[in-house]
Amino acid sequence: GMDGSQIAKAISSFPNILLYSLEANLKPCVQWMSGLGMDGSQIETAIATFPQILSLSLEANLKPKAQLLRERGFTNAEIASTLAKLPKLFGHSSKRLAHRTSLLQAQGLLTETSLRSTMLLTDAKFRAHFE
Repeated sequence: GMDGSQIAKAISSFPNILLYSLEANLKPCVQWMSGLGMDGSQIETAIATFPQILSLSLEANLKPKAQLLRERGFTNAEIASTLAKLPKLFGHSSKRLAHRTSLLQAQGLLTETSLRSTMLLTDAKFRAHFE
């Protein structure tokens, strides 16, 4: 499980995590991440880095975004790796994710690395580089 410092970091950056139901919210999200192929250490790091991931709806947010990435050619292993390294990616809007992956794919530039780096760009910087 998560060590004391990871738990403290998650709670301090997202205190509302204490209000979530273990059975209804936390457990299903962790099981979904595990089902993608993330190991315990990757899941712990993702939660410690972006605890808000536990507040995102599986059906309305996480699963549709993972499906979008699959449609763009990502494997579950690549989605798991991306989620482990940049869990905040799943906090961005579906529209932003779809737009950026579409443009990168059209230019032959869509990779796990390019996705992680371009999702962090402001809209203005993204447009300047890719549109």
